[in-house]
Amino acid sequence: MQEKIKFDTEEGAVEFFVLEETRVNGCNYLLVTDSEEEEAEAFILKDVSDASEAEAVYEMVEDGTELESVSKIFTELLEDITFE
Repeated sequence: MQEKIKFDTEEGAVEFFVLEETRVNGCNYLLVTDSEEEEAEAFILKDVSDASEAEAVYEMVEDGTELESVSKIFTELLEDITFE
C-alpha cells in the first residue's frame, strides 16, 4: 500500500497515493495517482514552495517539455509503469 497524502485545493480536499518522488535540478517532484487500481490516472506534481515555508506547496506539471522529461525519470524509477 502506497503512502496517501491529502491536498487542499480550491474545490476542497483531494487525496492521492504517492507512487514515487524524485528531485531534478533542485526541484522536488511527486508521481501520484487517484486510485490504487491498475488503470489509474497519474499526475506529476512539482513543489513550488519557498524553502522558508513550513509546508510544501505542489502544483500539477502542465508544461509539455517539463512533463515529458520528468515522466521519463519516473518511468526509469518504476519499471512497471507506462505513461499514455
